[in-house]
Amino acid sequence: MIEYTIIIEESGSNFAAYAPDVPGCVAAADTWEATRALMEEALTLHLEMLRDMGDPVPVPHARAAVVRVAS
Repeated sequence: MIEYTIIIEESGSNFAAYAPDVPGCVAAADTWEATRALMEEALTLHLEMLRDMGDPVPVPHARAAVVRVAS
């Protein structure tokens, strides 16, 4: 099992996600939850494709944090 950091952004009327460590793997949906689920599926398929093609699977490096700043 590999764990990748994903970023989910609200983009107006929907949500979009990407994985900083896996270029080209993205997902979008109407809700945050659906976007997260689609991104998990997209990552699974993307990594499967890389393995099938004999390409290396990216090593996860990205980490995310939430910080509070004065407004």
